[in-house]
Amino acid sequence: MALLLLLVLAAAAGVSAGERGEERTYIVRVDADAKPSVYPTHAHWYEAAVMSASDSGSSGWPEGGPLIHTYSAAFHGFSARMTPSAAAVLASAPGVAAVLPERVRRLATTRSPRFLGLLSSPPSALLADSDFGADLVIAVLDTGISPSHRSFHDRGLGPVPARWRGACSAGPGFPPASCTRKLVGARFFAKGYEAASGPMNASAEARSPLDTDGHGTHTASIAAGRYAFPASSLGYARGVAAGMAPKARLAAYKVCWAGGCFDSDILAAFDAAVADGVDVVSLSVGGVVVPYYLDAIAIGAFGATEAGIVVSASAGNGGPGGLTVTNVAPWMATVGAGSMDRAFPANVRLGDGQVLDGVSVYGGPALEPGKMYELVYGGSSGGASSSSSSGYSASMCLDGSLDPATVRGKIVVCDRGVNSRAAKGDVVHRAGGVGMVLANGAFDGEGLVADCHVLPATAVGAAAGEKLRKYIASSTKQRPATGTILFEGTRLGVHPAPVVAAFSARGPNPQSPEILKPDLIAPGLNILAAWPSGVGPAGVPSDGRRTEFNILSGTSMACPHVSGLVALLKAAHPTWSPAAIKSALMTTAYVKDNRNGTMTDESTGAVADSFDFGAGHVDPMRAMDPGLVYDVAPADYVTFLCNLNYTEQNIRSITRRTADCRSARRAGHAGNLNYPSMSATFVADGTKATMRTHFIRTATNVGGGRATYRAEVRAPEGCNVTVRPSELAFRRDGQKLSFVVRVEAPVAAARKMEPGSSLVRSGALTWTDGRHAVRSPIVVTVQAPLE
Repeated sequence: MALLLLLVLAAAAGVSAGERGEERTYIVRVDADAKPSVYPTHAHWYEAAVMSASDSGSSGWPEGGPLIHTYSAAFHGFSARMTPSAAAVLASAPGVAAVLPERVRRLATTRSPRFLGLLSSPPSALLADSDFGADLVIAVLDTGISPSHRSFHDRGLGPVPARWRGACSAGPGFPPASCTRKLVGARFFAKGYEAASGPMNASAEARSPLDTDGHGTHTASIAAGRYAFPASSLGYARGVAAGMAPKARLAAYKVCWAGGCFDSDILAAFDAAVADGVDVVSLSVGGVVVPYYLDAIAIGAFGATEAGIVVSASAGNGGPGGLTVTNVAPWMATVGAGSMDRAFPANVRLGDGQVLDGVSVYGGPALEPGKMYELVYGGSSGGASSSSSSGYSASMCLDGSLDPATVRGKIVVCDRGVNSRAAKGDVVHRAGGVGMVLANGAFDGEGLVADCHVLPATAVGAAAGEKLRKYIASSTKQRPATGTILFEGTRLGVHPAPVVAAFSARGPNPQSPEILKPDLIAPGLNILAAWPSGVGPAGVPSDGRRTEFNILSGTSMACPHVSGLVALLKAAHPTWSPAAIKSALMTTAYVKDNRNGTMTDESTGAVADSFDFGAGHVDPMRAMDPGLVYDVAPADYVTFLCNLNYTEQNIRSITRRTADCRSARRAGHAGNLNYPSMSATFVADGTKATMRTHFIRTATNVGGGRATYRAEVRAPEGCNVTVRPSELAFRRDGQKLSFVVRVEAPVAAARKMEPGSSLVRSGALTWTDGRHAVRSPIVVTVQAPLE
């Protein structure tokens, strides 16, 4: 290994300056024991290697040298700015396991505790048995935190856990005393961001853990906010605000900035969180899906999981289209979003008598009661400004696209897309409009999100949007289109609920279809949670309103619900592994709504399936006592990666260990990972009359003693599913028993399909002992050949 620097020097000597290309950030994983003895520290070795590979001395690097971060807990290595050619030199050097190009990620309550069964008197069993998550530390990797918010007070909490090793990084707006017995740690990671984007604008962002965006404060309070009463957002959703684990401790790791969330900073936060001693990592950040060995989040999450830390991540907001789910590694809990039984109706009444359903949480001066305002569609002739030649830009209400003379004093209809929903309202407001109706397009369907706009505004679905555009198009000067918005406040007891939120990202898993993703869904639509005092609720610079709580939507909000529930489960069951905790949440999830029908897809109203909601909607009370769990050890993930046909080098870049894949590939296939769900993909090439596969699973008894479970199978339509043995007789708690699930699908199912199309059918295997029901979804995908 001492040859590393010599080989780097030799390779770099053959690279000319013109071949080096433009610098970017790379993350380099090295073998922990590869450091040559000539270097006193790993950092000295890393810096020398980068400088030599770059063949440019230190002239192009910032003061302090080329390194951005060094990692030693969740990951062993460093990040640095270098050219692609220098990265290639390093990648081929002994002791280097992998070189990853950095990617930029994006950020993907009064009702949800009660909706989930956690608010009751006396306290629910889960809250009582876990002592409300006391002494568990949840790491929130996000935009920072607002430490003085009353959702984070530490009254009644005991001392900071003695095992805690974290730090409180002071900075602008974040004095050293900001950390308390509730907020036990706070750090910020901006080196990767600034290396790629230049120095941050200190007038707009704080070089400290302080949240100047709002997203991090919101997600942190969902996971572990204290009880706060009264709570509301500009009068909406009044009640008691509480997080899932009110007594859990929080550690804020600020990794997201105005320019995005950079992989090198996220990995540094994972590394610090593992070293600090957190119990749960909550990550409401997503991005592109790449092979696991190139995915910094997957790699950081593996290191955390290996340390016994549960990682909960958002599934992404790319729905309702398929193959949109992110954060898909099987060692993470991937969380999609559902609705609750609460709505904020704000309907549009048209001059012709039609009433179109809409939603909004606008709080401010209302429209004049009884007055009908003229309606104008930005995309129609006359709606665009003279400086904007694009009717398309005006239809989207992009900045500078609207003609003030045309929209002044009117309600403007804007199409959804391109810029943010709140930004469209700001554009209309600045152009002189008195209100806005945000209309979905066909892709968005009927999925609606309530926003706190800067002017009276509401959102309507695709069908209502089409009616609205036609109504405006049919108007004349003599009979103009008119309407108003009727804000009806907060409505409870809504049916159906939950539904799968339209924006929630969907499967199948783009990287490993054998692993069903998302894993499950949790409340993520119109969630009330804490908000910083210095940020307007609309999230646009012109919003001067201030509120203690805000209502947001996204899988970013669903993820911390599960993170908090994980803390409760871990407090109640301290010996359970991360995989066992995830299994408990998945196998006890439900798929029925409050009408006792299968959950529906908000975007279409049609019945949803496992690619939409995974195992189902989280049910924390049942997860407390799941009966059986499907456990997975770190070595099992290595076997899984082998069966994905990853090279030993690929696997080493994720796991930090050498893998011998020969026995793993003989043992089975990637679908044999001991996962709480089963997903089979068949390609109907016509060579066989029946397509077959099997899944091997091992269940661990955690139900408290002797028990006999019997298999109940609901086979996917047109398929045959058998389970052997069909009965599992456990003699003691902790005992493990294995079984095989065989799935058969007839090729005839694909004969009427279009070439290249897919047919998806869902079923389930449920093990029951009379007290527990341990449910695993079974998904079969049949792909027709291209020709």
